[in-house]
Amino acid sequence: MVTLDVRPQLLDALSALRDRVAAARFPLPLAGAPRARANRDELLAQLDDYLVPRLRQPEAPLLAVVGGSTGAGKSTLVNSLVGRRVSEAGVLRPTTRTPVLVCHPEDHHWFSGMRVLPDLTRVWMPHQEPSDDLLLPAADGRRVLRIETAESLPPGLALLDAPDIDSLLADNRNLAAELLCAADIWVMVTTAARYADAVPWHLLRTAKEYDATLVTVLDRVPHQVVGEVSRQYGALLTKAGLGDVPRFTVPELPESAWGGGLLPATAVAALRTWLDQQAQDAAARRQVLARTAHGVLDSLKSRMPELASATAAQYAAALRLTSAVDGAYDSEYTRVRGRLQSGAVLAGDALKRWRAFPLDCTAGELLDALVESLAALLLCAVTAADERVDDSWRREPASATPALTDQDSTPDSAEHRIGLAVRRWRRELEEFAEEEVRSLERGAADPEAVAALVATVLLGGRRARSAGEGLAERIGAHGALRLRDRGGRLLAEHLDRVMHNERERRLAPLEALDVHPEPQAELIAALSVLQKER
Repeated sequence: MVTLDVRPQLLDALSALRDRVAAARFPLPLAGAPRARANRDELLAQLDDYLVPRLRQPEAPLLAVVGGSTGAGKSTLVNSLVGRRVSEAGVLRPTTRTPVLVCHPEDHHWFSGMRVLPDLTRVWMPHQEPSDDLLLPAADGRRVLRIETAESLPPGLALLDAPDIDSLLADNRNLAAELLCAADIWVMVTTAARYADAVPWHLLRTAKEYDATLVTVLDRVPHQVVGEVSRQYGALLTKAGLGDVPRFTVPELPESAWGGGLLPATAVAALRTWLDQQAQDAAARRQVLARTAHGVLDSLKSRMPELASATAAQYAAALRLTSAVDGAYDSEYTRVRGRLQSGAVLAGDALKRWRAFPLDCTAGELLDALVESLAALLLCAVTAADERVDDSWRREPASATPALTDQDSTPDSAEHRIGLAVRRWRRELEEFAEEEVRSLERGAADPEAVAALVATVLLGGRRARSAGEGLAERIGAHGALRLRDRGGRLLAEHLDRVMHNERERRLAPLEALDVHPEPQAELIAALSVLQKER
């Protein structure tokens, strides 16, 4: 017989794997991202709510979660198994909004704490007559698990009445799935009218995939068709590879018509006996625990690579988005450098001011015109780069996330940033000119005029040949060469900084999504360590 492995090394490996799964992120809207997020959440629920606590405390009571479709009679079944009303049942759908866990009083401590289902707030009350107040929806938005005790249940067994798996409320559906992930035993309830529906069969196939300990209940079967419906349902189970699953039939009775009464003990006796045996027979209990736990562990061999593949797809998409930005900005940066070398900045008003300098234009006016022209060139480059990025990203499905599409792309903000950077370059260039002039004889040259000339040389290309000659006349050939070199390095630094900062601004929302290559390798490595420990 397979036994439950509870070695500390296995628990450590499992905890490390759990942390890797929790760290996996799928923020980009790729085709497989919703499935990957659902798989991650389901796996975390199974690890946190079942596998880790079960391996740490194998002596804890068995938890049988009763799940099924709307109107399947889950609550009536739980009440009938317990022998009194502990879970609200009725015609109102969905009835079970607050899940109810019932256990023997001696087992209360196992479930009143946070050992399993730690995200659910515990509430409990003494037994009272049924009333509309029996349900406890969490008014403050908390998710609640109500704990009831009943001496009619044997020690070592707890029943949990879950919300409808096909509830109209998404929160109920999600909670039902999470509760099933915490189960040692899955009790799937369907009816004679709905046993072929897709939703319950999806859960049955999921239970088979995880090799969970599973039992099915065919509820509310009219006595005239008990044999036929049971035979057809059994054939469907066999076809799905579930022919060996324990199967129980509950007839349609007046007590179940409106969901308000308790079924006779004889109607649920066979199921009750089977559940009691799993809890009280040591061999059966070991078999239940080992099968469900090993089923989850074995499923990791396919689920972890699937998660790793999804993280790799996320990173590949992030790389494509990043490459589009890098390519656009690299291209525009190369174009800006070429335009500077050709003297494109010395055009329009700047060229007009240069031709009027120094007779009809002051050095300050020339510098103003050059700075304005340089800023315009850089703004055009950044705008063109962003337009190329937008065009590339429109062809990439991964970009269709609000984090990337809701960026502030107004030209005014870019114009303001570039304007500040260019004016900063001008101030530093003027400081260089003042330093150079101070090394000359007093009054030999006007620092502002020297700054205007060196700016014209750096930004005017071949059109500014005479500016170089004028600069040499004012501060000497060596001084002019020295100032041109310093000014040129300063200009290159500021150009690099402007284009780098604008590129980083465009990439910042993508970087904030925290998509990296490491999770793929970390998930596979964590699985490898776990497999080695097993």
